[in-house]
Amino acid sequence: MATIQVSPASLGLDSVAPAPIRQADAAAVSRKVVSWNLLRRTGAAVEDVVALIEQERPDLLLMQEATREIAGITDRVGGSYAWVPLPGRIHGLAMWCPTPWAKTPTVVKLPSGAVVHRVCQVLDFGDFGVANVHLSHGQMLNRRQLRRIVGMLPERSAILGDYNIVGPALVPGFRDVGPRRPTHAMVEMVPLRLDRCLVRGLVCREHAVLPRGPSDHRPIVVHLSPAPPGEAPRLRFRGMAAAVARLRRANGRVRPAR
Repeated sequence: MATIQVSPASLGLDSVAPAPIRQADAAAVSRKVVSWNLLRRTGAAVEDVVALIEQERPDLLLMQEATREIAGITDRVGGSYAWVPLPGRIHGLAMWCPTPWAKTPTVVKLPSGAVVHRVCQVLDFGDFGVANVHLSHGQMLNRRQLRRIVGMLPERSAILGDYNIVGPALVPGFRDVGPRRPTHAMVEMVPLRLDRCLVRGLVCREHAVLPRGPSDHRPIVVHLSPAPPGEAPRLRFRGMAAAVARLRRANGRVRPAR
């Protein structure tokens, strides 16, 4: 049974930078990754996470708003599990994998907001790196947090989780390859695509949004593999000034749903 991993960052100490991640063979097989915001104590419980694992059989499951109790999934399905609470909170980020960790996930401390302090988990997944995120609601702050994460990742990498972002993420070098359907309904009315997947040096072979279940977020599924040389499309940024202006306006309007 895997033990719960609590990082120095969760205790307010300096975080440890992840070790360099191996560069992958372009012929590596596709990896199935699922991401789900569980909605802490009132949303998905152990049995719901187990049901998702048994249904989807992911190579990696990323969770946000996971509480200490979610570690009980290893009693039911085995595998490796790592959890880090957000500083001062009962919930945080978690990763589950059906096989032993090659390297234990590390934790990166992010620029913090006035109320909630944020961290992210970074995993050496062999073929590429994976960051599990639950970003702040501030529309400028969450993009600053993304830039911090990008600096900790290898050439081939993916960032998945609850972005809390409205509009484009604006991360140079990364492509938004996740599902385009809404994954969350703010105050049960406004559909938003908060759960996303950004990649660099990877291609997404398939993607989907799953039924919501007991959480207020719907899980997303992506099938990722390293991009062969020359396959990754060029990134184009048009109307950047207008996009930044819209983000500044959104930053003043958007408020946390909970």
